[in-house]
Amino acid sequence: LCEVQGYVYAAKLSAAVCAEALGFMEPAQRLRAQAQAVQTRFEQAFWSDSLSNYALALDGSKRPCLVQASNAGHCLFAGIASEAHARRVAETLLSPTMFSGWGVRTIGDREVRYSPMSYHDGSIWPHDNAVIAMGMARYGMTELALTILHAMFDASLYMDLNRLPEL
Repeated sequence: LCEVQGYVYAAKLSAAVCAEALGFMEPAQRLRAQAQAVQTRFEQAFWSDSLSNYALALDGSKRPCLVQASNAGHCLFAGIASEAHARRVAETLLSPTMFSGWGVRTIGDREVRYSPMSYHDGSIWPHDNAVIAMGMARYGMTELALTILHAMFDASLYMDLNRLPEL
């Protein structure tokens, strides 16, 4: 999954910071180099111009699964997305295919498996949207992050006690 690559990348960078703080400069340097290698391989394997987004995953033969999914927003959150692709990912996640007006769908409404009532196949997860908004803000796209946060707030106005459900 694309987001797992992001979390591996972020974990290696965080471990490097810890190692450096403890005076272990050589392991810190090695961890940063490993993180950079993960990011380079990630960009090569997961970026899809046709999706204008990162592929959801790689299949068993390491071919990209070209599914428009919210998972790519976690790549923004983790910081693995290149500066060159970050804005395209954010704009794609806010396109009519992915963004309902209440939040970012787990998969796009043009995907074969799309079903807005299905947990993984089109519903909107508030926690997922919060992570995506944080990722957009990480790359300086505050106005795009606020689009998601305003949508979540507006949705909460229609919920009992203004509390968003899990999906």
